[in-house]
Amino acid sequence: MSQSPDGQKPTGLPQFPFGAVYFRKSNPPAEDWARDYRTAAADGLNTFRHWFLWGAIEVSPGVYDWSDYDRHLDLAAEHGIKTIIAEMVNVAPEWAYRRYAHARFETRDGRRVDSVMHGSCVVGGAPGLCLDNQDYRQAAEQFLRTLAERYRDHPGLGGYDIWNEINYPADVCYCPATVAEFRDWLAVRYGDLRALGEAWHRYSFETWEDVMPPRTLGPYPDVLDWLRFRIENAEEQLAWRARLFRELDPMHPVTAHGVAGSLVAMASNTRDDWRAATHVDSYGLTWVACRKGDEPWKLWHAVDLTRAAARGKPFWHAEAQGGPLWLQPQVVGRPREDGRIPTPDDLRLWHMTSFAGGALGLLYPRWRPLLDGPLFGAFGPYAMDGTRTERSETSSRLARWANAPEQAWLWEMRPVRGDVGIVVLPETQLFAYALLGDSSAYAQALEGVYRGFFDNNIQADWVRISDIDAYDVLYLPVPIVVSQASVDRLRQWVAAGGVLIAEGCPGYFDEAGRVETVQPGAGLGTLFGVRESRVEFAPDLVADLEIRFGEHGVPGGLFLQGYDVAGGTAVAWHDDGQAAIVDCAHGNGRVRLVGTMPGFGYAANPVAAARVWFAEALRFAGRAQHVSTGRSAVTARLHEGPAGLCLWVINPERRPVFADLAFGEKWGPFGGGEVLWGGLPQEGVQVRGRRVALTVDARDAVVVRLS
Repeated sequence: MSQSPDGQKPTGLPQFPFGAVYFRKSNPPAEDWARDYRTAAADGLNTFRHWFLWGAIEVSPGVYDWSDYDRHLDLAAEHGIKTIIAEMVNVAPEWAYRRYAHARFETRDGRRVDSVMHGSCVVGGAPGLCLDNQDYRQAAEQFLRTLAERYRDHPGLGGYDIWNEINYPADVCYCPATVAEFRDWLAVRYGDLRALGEAWHRYSFETWEDVMPPRTLGPYPDVLDWLRFRIENAEEQLAWRARLFRELDPMHPVTAHGVAGSLVAMASNTRDDWRAATHVDSYGLTWVACRKGDEPWKLWHAVDLTRAAARGKPFWHAEAQGGPLWLQPQVVGRPREDGRIPTPDDLRLWHMTSFAGGALGLLYPRWRPLLDGPLFGAFGPYAMDGTRTERSETSSRLARWANAPEQAWLWEMRPVRGDVGIVVLPETQLFAYALLGDSSAYAQALEGVYRGFFDNNIQADWVRISDIDAYDVLYLPVPIVVSQASVDRLRQWVAAGGVLIAEGCPGYFDEAGRVETVQPGAGLGTLFGVRESRVEFAPDLVADLEIRFGEHGVPGGLFLQGYDVAGGTAVAWHDDGQAAIVDCAHGNGRVRLVGTMPGFGYAANPVAAARVWFAEALRFAGRAQHVSTGRSAVTARLHEGPAGLCLWVINPERRPVFADLAFGEKWGPFGGGEVLWGGLPQEGVQVRGRRVALTVDARDAVVVRLS
């Protein structure tokens, strides 16, 4: 959390914020505001976020209309609801498009972007203009300064959300100011034009004006540099916002949220949750089942990713589904039960999953639905007219439970570190995007790894290379590009006693997109004890690849790599007799290399036999998982903190499920348990040493404090 000048923590927010985005001009109708605030407060909700739209407030240069927002802050103070100010300089005043016409976003194909209606609030001025233009940025900063100075002492204020769903569209910006920023970035990276020309294979640059960002994708150094620059440039714009609000108001926290998009859209849309979370006091995610699908692993993977990116900071489910979604392309053709028209039981399941994953707050995208625009009727737990529904009654129950004073200690607990860390390498995603034009295959491969562990109830944490020392078992998916710095860190980590399981073709390309002549590349052959004997980059030919490993098959896909053993020990073979899985010792640690992508294979065909590969990873490492559920459909997680240990058990099934859970030797033995949630009588949870037996109701959870 940020600190005030006298060292005190920021003021303003409840321990567990629970509420919604409420006001997006001009919804809901002004005549309903006072009643809606009374209803929300009576139902136990304690936090509203409002979109403070620059284009709806600074109606002409230096002339502001704060009337709607003043009333909301006053209503918040009156009803004990805290306000999170969501700054929205990406909805710019109409006059700014004329005054700063040079700052309009320029797309990849050279089109300048005009003001359009924002699909989530039906106000013109989206998507704003390019903040790389300093005169336009100064105008935006003046608005933000005026905003913070107006409300920083208001009793209804809780904090600031400084970027909604952090991202940049894939095709912007190519305006002159961004091009100039890119050239400056390159000058720092390469030093001079000759070095840049050599690196880019463009040998005839005369001046920096000859250097232009690439407008087509391809696996080339200029494209990869452009993608790196865009990510860092977006991060700088978030850091600018954070510095500004902390300067103006050190007493209130600064937050932001993404969409847990680091696996699929870091390269295309600058969605790097780890970079973003660095600059704020708390972080969050938007995740709604109606757009993503209701399969349990999907929400879990997003919550786990956001917690990992927060690196110990509080994180929220900043936008969680509370109602249906109509007419959007993501939902058409999918079953009603796939999140499209949620029931109260669905809300209970989704929210308890977020809490079990470590979320310390929850807001809905709407308190009640919008009345116009393409998202009319969407997402809100309350009805179109603001009256209560069965869904809002479930929300109220959860809000009261989460903020019960007698169990405030529960939110001082945190999920225990995972059984295994899945290493996320940005350099791999950038190359995959440049090569293929999208990151879907890369994301599918990583998600398949997560799901393989999840389906064994093995807790897999997402981890960046800078954080691997917290883990003693790592899984390295899709490592086709591994920077030399990452290779060095992995070598040191394994030598110190770590156990690394890696998928095939490690370091096949260098960071400039060039194939290494010795494979595995980047010197990784000595780490894994192999030399490549065969490779096939033919996804259509290896779509049904399976490697026999003991009594089971390891699924594969995308590519096949065979090995000559050079220090390691082959433990499985391809059909042609070449080594397919090789184990090797390195220092005090061990490594295992498999010559395909089991994560991609499992994502394509998640059958029970295929998940054995992921369970075998812990056996290879000699580790016992935190909690084993056997064949049960439930997911179990442990939280620990000053008050001891809590067990969270989540049942996504539409029927009650009995679970007989076994704990690893690190935990217990236990003598009893206090049920905090689940509606079960005390004797309904049987605690026997390192085993806990219980029944979880349909689409529900059980939370037990173990003793």
